[in-house]
Amino acid sequence: MAGGSSIVAGVAGRYANALFELAREQNLLDEVANDLNGFQALLNESDDLKNLVISPVYSAAAQERAIAALLSKAEFNATTQNFFHVVAKNRRLAAIEGVIKGYKMLLSEHRGEVTAEATSAAPLSNEQQETLKSTLKDIAGRDIELITKVDPSILGGLIVKIGSRQIDDSLRTKLNSMKTRMKEVS
Repeated sequence: MAGGSSIVAGVAGRYANALFELAREQNLLDEVANDLNGFQALLNESDDLKNLVISPVYSAAAQERAIAALLSKAEFNATTQNFFHVVAKNRRLAAIEGVIKGYKMLLSEHRGEVTAEATSAAPLSNEQQETLKSTLKDIAGRDIELITKVDPSILGGLIVKIGSRQIDDSLRTKLNSMKTRMKEVS
């Protein structure tokens, strides 16, 4: 399924497709998704880990050792651990966030869901996420897999992307529009 109509591209897309196909063959789609979500959470919490992953200064061996130690403590399944070892060995850890996003997109497509990305100035509560998913489901007519991001620079409101559509209801955009209109008046 994923191989025929790849919805993710580039290095991250190739790795995401490979992991998705492997997880599907082993009937581990949800387990791998949970592991990837766990790794993304670790990345979000640790600037040191993020630096290790994206910095070309660290050798493949150093990255592999660090990832191995981290994964053994995180208790990820063997398929996910092996995948991370291959990614580290091939010096592709810098693409891991794209791989995680691509895997989620492939999983959503497999489940018949639509992936939506919501960016807010502050983290959304579980209740806010459920309300947003329900609203987006009404618009899209399909179940929604919601990926949330925090970007304080938008000041307030939301930016929501569903496929190629984007709804920008951020305070930053509204202020910029107001600024442009005020320049036109003067």
